[in-house]
Amino acid sequence: MVDAVHVVRSVYDAFARRDIAAALATFDAQIEWNEAEHVTFWTGSAMIGPEAIVEGLFRRIPGIFGRTWRIHVERLYGCGSTVIMQGRYSGTAQSTGKHLSPQVVHIWDLDGDRIVKFQQYTDTWLFAEATGITPVTSSPSPAACAGAVGLVADVLCG
Repeated sequence: MVDAVHVVRSVYDAFARRDIAAALATFDAQIEWNEAEHVTFWTGSAMIGPEAIVEGLFRRIPGIFGRTWRIHVERLYGCGSTVIMQGRYSGTAQSTGKHLSPQVVHIWDLDGDRIVKFQQYTDTWLFAEATGITPVTSSPSPAACAGAVGLVADVLCG
Protein backbone atom coordinates (compact mmCIF):
# COMPACT_ATOMS: atom_id res chain seq x y z
CA MET A 1 0.00 0.00 0.00
CA VAL A 2 1.28 3.47 -0.93
CA ASP A 3 1.99 5.90 1.91
CA ALA A 4 0.31 9.08 0.62
CA VAL A 5 2.09 11.26 3.19
CA HIS A 6 5.45 9.91 1.99
CA VAL A 7 4.58 10.78 -1.64
CA VAL A 8 3.54 14.33 -0.72
CA ARG A 9 6.55 14.83 1.56
CA SER A 10 8.75 13.86 -1.41
CA VAL A 11 7.14 16.67 -3.43
CA TYR A 12 7.97 19.25 -0.74
CA ASP A 13 11.50 17.86 -0.50
CA ALA A 14 11.84 18.25 -4.28
CA PHE A 15 10.51 21.83 -4.10
CA ALA A 16 13.10 22.61 -1.39
CA ARG A 17 15.86 21.33 -3.72
CA ARG A 18 14.27 23.25 -6.61
CA ASP A 19 13.99 19.88 -8.39
CA ILE A 20 10.77 20.46 -10.29
CA ALA A 21 11.29 17.34 -12.43
CA ALA A 22 11.20 15.15 -9.30
CA ALA A 23 7.99 16.82 -8.14
CA LEU A 24 6.40 16.45 -11.58
CA ALA A 25 7.28 12.75 -11.59
CA THR A 26 4.62 12.23 -8.89
CA PHE A 27 1.87 14.03 -10.84
CA ASP A 28 -0.78 12.21 -12.85
CA ALA A 29 -0.92 13.20 -16.54
CA GLN A 30 -4.33 14.78 -15.90
CA ILE A 31 -3.64 16.31 -12.48
CA GLU A 32 -6.06 19.10 -11.57
CA TRP A 33 -4.16 21.96 -9.89
CA ASN A 34 -6.20 24.67 -8.16
CA GLU A 35 -4.54 27.81 -6.87
CA ALA A 36 -6.51 29.78 -4.26
CA GLU A 37 -9.02 32.01 -6.02
CA HIS A 38 -7.61 35.47 -6.67
CA VAL A 39 -4.06 34.65 -5.54
CA THR A 40 -1.27 36.07 -7.73
CA PHE A 41 -0.91 32.84 -9.73
CA TRP A 42 -4.62 32.04 -10.12
CA THR A 43 -5.58 31.73 -13.79
CA GLY A 44 -9.33 31.81 -13.18
CA SER A 45 -9.69 28.04 -13.43
CA ALA A 46 -7.87 24.81 -12.66
CA MET A 47 -4.63 24.01 -14.45
CA ILE A 48 -4.86 20.52 -15.96
CA GLY A 49 -1.73 18.45 -16.48
CA PRO A 50 1.91 18.97 -15.50
CA GLU A 51 2.77 21.23 -18.45
CA ALA A 52 -0.05 23.65 -17.59
CA ILE A 53 1.25 23.79 -14.01
CA VAL A 54 4.81 24.43 -15.18
CA GLU A 55 3.68 27.24 -17.49
CA GLY A 56 1.02 28.73 -15.21
CA LEU A 57 2.93 28.53 -11.94
CA PHE A 58 6.42 27.07 -11.69
CA ARG A 59 7.93 29.24 -14.45
CA ARG A 60 6.27 32.37 -13.04
CA ILE A 61 7.48 32.07 -9.43
CA PRO A 62 11.14 33.01 -10.10
CA GLY A 63 10.10 36.09 -12.07
CA ILE A 64 8.10 37.37 -9.13
CA PHE A 65 10.05 36.09 -6.11
CA GLY A 66 13.51 35.31 -7.51
CA ARG A 67 15.19 32.63 -5.40
CA THR A 68 13.54 33.81 -2.16
CA TRP A 69 10.40 31.66 -2.45
CA ARG A 70 10.02 28.96 0.23
CA ILE A 71 7.34 26.62 1.51
CA HIS A 72 7.64 25.87 5.22
CA VAL A 73 5.80 22.64 6.02
CA GLU A 74 4.56 22.64 9.60
CA ARG A 75 2.28 19.59 9.52
CA LEU A 76 1.24 16.85 7.13
CA TYR A 77 -1.99 14.99 7.84
CA GLY A 78 -2.77 11.73 6.09
CA CYS A 79 -6.42 10.83 5.56
CA GLY A 80 -6.33 7.73 3.35
CA SER A 81 -5.59 8.92 -0.18
CA THR A 82 -5.80 12.60 0.86
CA VAL A 83 -2.97 14.57 2.48
CA ILE A 84 -3.37 17.99 4.06
CA MET A 85 -0.39 20.27 4.55
CA GLN A 86 -0.48 23.15 7.03
CA GLY A 87 2.37 25.60 6.68
CA ARG A 88 3.58 28.99 5.64
CA TYR A 89 5.03 30.54 2.50
CA SER A 90 7.83 33.08 2.56
CA GLY A 91 9.42 35.20 -0.11
CA THR A 92 10.28 38.70 -1.19
CA ALA A 93 8.62 40.18 -4.27
CA GLN A 94 11.35 41.35 -6.63
CA SER A 95 9.36 44.30 -8.00
CA THR A 96 8.45 45.82 -4.64
CA GLY A 97 11.01 44.44 -2.20
CA LYS A 98 8.14 43.49 0.12
CA HIS A 99 8.38 40.28 2.11
CA LEU A 100 5.37 38.04 2.69
CA SER A 101 4.78 35.11 5.01
CA PRO A 102 1.16 33.96 4.73
CA GLN A 103 -0.30 30.82 6.23
CA VAL A 104 -1.14 28.13 3.70
CA VAL A 105 -3.07 24.88 3.50
CA HIS A 106 -2.63 22.44 0.63
CA ILE A 107 -4.94 19.50 -0.01
CA TRP A 108 -3.48 16.71 -2.13
CA ASP A 109 -5.51 13.80 -3.53
CA LEU A 110 -3.76 10.67 -4.75
CA ASP A 111 -4.69 7.65 -6.80
CA GLY A 112 -2.12 5.08 -5.72
CA ASP A 113 1.26 6.80 -5.94
CA ARG A 114 0.08 9.49 -8.41
CA ILE A 115 -1.13 12.93 -7.36
CA VAL A 116 -4.40 13.62 -9.16
CA LYS A 117 -5.60 16.84 -7.52
CA PHE A 118 -4.20 19.82 -5.61
CA GLN A 119 -6.04 22.67 -3.85
CA GLN A 120 -4.37 25.67 -2.23
CA TYR A 121 -5.81 27.98 0.44
CA THR A 122 -3.85 31.08 1.46
CA ASP A 123 -4.16 34.79 2.19
CA THR A 124 -4.58 36.30 -1.27
CA TRP A 125 -4.50 39.85 0.09
CA LEU A 126 -0.91 39.44 1.32
CA PHE A 127 0.15 38.27 -2.15
CA ALA A 128 -1.47 41.26 -3.85
CA GLU A 129 -0.03 43.66 -1.30
CA ALA A 130 3.52 42.28 -1.58
CA THR A 131 3.66 41.77 -5.35
CA GLY A 132 1.60 44.73 -6.50
CA ILE A 133 -0.11 42.31 -8.89
CA THR A 134 -3.86 42.66 -9.04
CA PRO A 135 -5.30 39.17 -8.97
CA VAL A 136 -7.58 37.84 -11.65
CA THR A 137 -11.14 38.65 -10.74
CA SER A 138 -14.37 37.30 -12.03
CA SER A 139 -17.81 38.81 -12.06
CA PRO A 140 -20.91 36.81 -11.35
CA SER A 141 -22.67 35.66 -14.48
CA PRO A 142 -26.23 36.78 -15.17
CA ALA A 143 -27.33 33.19 -14.58
CA ALA A 144 -25.74 33.24 -11.14
CA CYS A 145 -27.58 36.45 -10.36
CA ALA A 146 -30.95 35.21 -11.62
CA GLY A 147 -31.70 33.51 -8.31
CA ALA A 148 -30.64 36.48 -6.18
CA VAL A 149 -33.32 38.83 -4.91
CA GLY A 150 -33.61 42.42 -3.74
CA LEU A 151 -30.50 44.11 -2.45
CA VAL A 152 -28.34 41.02 -2.93
CA ALA A 153 -29.05 41.07 -6.66
CA ASP A 154 -28.28 44.79 -6.83
CA VAL A 155 -24.97 44.34 -5.01
CA LEU A 156 -23.85 41.34 -7.05
CA CYS A 157 -25.00 42.45 -10.47
CA GLY A 158 -24.95 46.21 -10.15
